[in-house]
Amino acid sequence: MTADNQSNPCIVMVDAYAAVRSLVLKFLEQGCSIVRVQSTREVPYVYRAAPYVPDDFIADIVHEGDLEATAEAVAAFSPIAVISGGELGVELADLLAQRLGLPGNGTELSAARRDKHLMVETVRAAGLRAARQLRATDADELAAWHRELGGRVVLKPPRSAGSQGVSFCDTPEESVAAFHALAPADDVFSQPNNGAVAQEYLAGTEYMVNTVSRDGRHHLCDVWRTTRVSANGVVDLCDALLLIDSGERVVDSLREYAFQVLDALGIRHGPAHVEIRMTPAGPCLVEVGARIAGGGIPAGASLGIGESQLEWTVDAYLRPERFHARAGTPYEVRKFCGIVGMVSPVEGVLSEYRGIEEIELLEGFHTLITLAKPGQEIRRTVDDLTYPVIVTLLHDLEEVVQRDLNTIRHLDGTGFYVLDGGAG
Repeated sequence: MTADNQSNPCIVMVDAYAAVRSLVLKFLEQGCSIVRVQSTREVPYVYRAAPYVPDDFIADIVHEGDLEATAEAVAAFSPIAVISGGELGVELADLLAQRLGLPGNGTELSAARRDKHLMVETVRAAGLRAARQLRATDADELAAWHRELGGRVVLKPPRSAGSQGVSFCDTPEESVAAFHALAPADDVFSQPNNGAVAQEYLAGTEYMVNTVSRDGRHHLCDVWRTTRVSANGVVDLCDALLLIDSGERVVDSLREYAFQVLDALGIRHGPAHVEIRMTPAGPCLVEVGARIAGGGIPAGASLGIGESQLEWTVDAYLRPERFHARAGTPYEVRKFCGIVGMVSPVEGVLSEYRGIEEIELLEGFHTLITLAKPGQEIRRTVDDLTYPVIVTLLHDLEEVVQRDLNTIRHLDGTGFYVLDGGAG
């Protein structure tokens, strides 16, 4: 089966799991056919509950490790682009795009676009501010490094996502304990960590900067300010994202730095999600994903701006002339949006949420998604994968969104969660 490039352009999407279905649907709306390529034989644990919708695709190819065989199977559909649906598929997407002669980011810096340590070293080598760090494979070396550095250290898996496995450590002893838990474990994609990355803790507000590129030209789609709480033993837990206007003073510095990071990492085509701390000394990279933002961010941007990385990605691959004509235009916030995660302090079998109706009555309330439903197990919230409830706020006034976020945090807590047996 082949696709007509003119009337029915074919897009290859690597690791198009349910989390990126919004991008799949956007290409389908444009009359594209989509070939799904799975980069691993088995579906990673994180995607097993809701893998993907088979009817979205004209073919589903599982990569068995033979690049030539996978490239040949993909080439039969005469695709016009290869796109990574998520973090795990970045390197295979690079390989396939290069092998098929399609627009892509090349393979020379593929590893740096996935490996957190190599990523930061590549950014540093380009002359940009970057965190001090260590690729930790030995507990004694890690302890000595932390002792010399002083202060707080962040330990993270080399190639994971969703803040899974991230620890904030104030002493060398805490770093060593976190290392022993992290190094031998698997990451969120069911891949072995084989060590950890230790980085200096970057003080300052963290921002999420979302871009799309074509032919090395970058466009800023949306910027989100994160808010943080200390909860459940996590010193710096992200609990909300707030869409900020492109006219805010901080955006110019974030844009300039983010674009320099994209250049340093060879991201010339497609979407990217850049996490940056605005430290007292200026912007500094946390990490970057050479793929579309997760966590409902594109949907929130669409609500607030009227478009998101979704539309810009479609233009970059299907209508590059339109992309170039519009790139660089500042986005305008029509409504302010907040994406708020409830922070569960309990674990067990959930009986009910107490007070959800109060959230639904908030002036800026838009939608509410329960990820942990009554009758199911609920865990303490320690990362982006353990929010039990996600609330989206939307209002003309930024102040209303902020007030409602504060109210949600007031309602959240032990009393919000009722476990089987009455405990909460």
